Amino acid sequence: MPSALPDGEPAPADGSLPESATTDLASRELGIYLHVPFCRVRCGYCDFNTYTATELGGHGAGISTYAEAAIAEIDLAAGVLGETAPTVSTVFVGGGTPTMLATGDLTRMVARVRDRFGLRDDAEVTTEANPDTVDDGVAESLAAGGFTRVSLGMQSAVPHVLATLERTHDPAGVRRAVRAVQAAGLQVSVDLIYGAPGESLDDWRRSIDAALSLEPDHLSAYALVVEEGTKLAAQVRRGVVRMPDDDDEAEKYEIAETSFAAAGFEWYEISNWARDPGARCRHNELYWRGDNWWGIGPGAHSHVGGVRWWNVKHPAPYADRVLAGTSPAAGREILTPDQVYDERVLLGIRLSEGLPLGALQETGRAAVAGLIADGLLDGPAALDRDYPAARLTVRGRLLADTVVRRLLGW
Repeated sequence: MPSALPDGEPAPADGSLPESATTDLASRELGIYLHVPFCRVRCGYCDFNTYTATELGGHGAGISTYAEAAIAEIDLAAGVLGETAPTVSTVFVGGGTPTMLATGDLTRMVARVRDRFGLRDDAEVTTEANPDTVDDGVAESLAAGGFTRVSLGMQSAVPHVLATLERTHDPAGVRRAVRAVQAAGLQVSVDLIYGAPGESLDDWRRSIDAALSLEPDHLSAYALVVEEGTKLAAQVRRGVVRMPDDDDEAEKYEIAETSFAAAGFEWYEISNWARDPGARCRHNELYWRGDNWWGIGPGAHSHVGGVRWWNVKHPAPYADRVLAGTSPAAGREILTPDQVYDERVLLGIRLSEGLPLGALQETGRAAVAGLIADGLLDGPAALDRDYPAARLTVRGRLLADTVVRRLLGW
């Protein structure tokens, strides 16, 4: 089942924010995340807030009616943020499987964002998609409706790995989907997962080679995480499957970095590589920089001006609330200065440009020399005259949690 929502204080029924949250709204970028909580099947490793058709029913909860509920929350967001809200710079439709919705519904939601907030001329508009839901017609409709980018969940090119992950697509279908997206003039990102039970190093190399042969603009590679409450976690607990050890995952990450770099891709965040700066996922960069975003949909999280909140998880009560003009927020928290700092270190260190040394508190600055000596931070980057920064080495990327703890003095 999906992971639990965090604790927090009650959120106002009208969705209003403290005045302090919107005072400097125009000075930061604003993104909109649209969560589509539907999947054909639930993959055994997934703890995202998603539901199959058999798990849902009732007014406002189904695939055919979902867009109306999301549009209602877009209207709520526009009313709360008001005229001081900046023009939206990024829209990201995630899931779930967003392309289970009709493309007309996806483009209607984007059109509502444009109508209520405006979209920058260079706005990035992305949807995630399973390869078996994208063909020429879908790609062309997305492009005509304002999308600029599609992120395809390839995960692996090896059938037995896909079977372990319970992915339903055929590896050959990935190439067809990529070609359809490229023919429509859209950027394409390919997502991979490494560390699945039974995946060998040669399997991983095969997946990397297959992904690179597609000539995407962007690549993501994530280590498989066994989340509590998932089918995979139960299988591991019972000894049905055995997870790879940390050394296996580290070697696979290093293989990915070497292969991607040789093909002309540069890392810009621990798990993400782009062919050039213009191919980076700007929406995700907005998260890592701590800018503002409003999350639309059941279970979606938002952050505006130091206030973070999260919506009720199930699509039925979510739809009931927003269609009645009530905020779907289940709870919220107002971040303290210490929390803001901790999150800046936690997220900012993941980026290739690193954290400016001047942004670190005394404990963090004092830890930098030791982290350089241990090979976790790049020495020349810390001594750069123009931009002295704490920047992860490849080894540091593998041990980023350790780097964060030492910078924060935990």
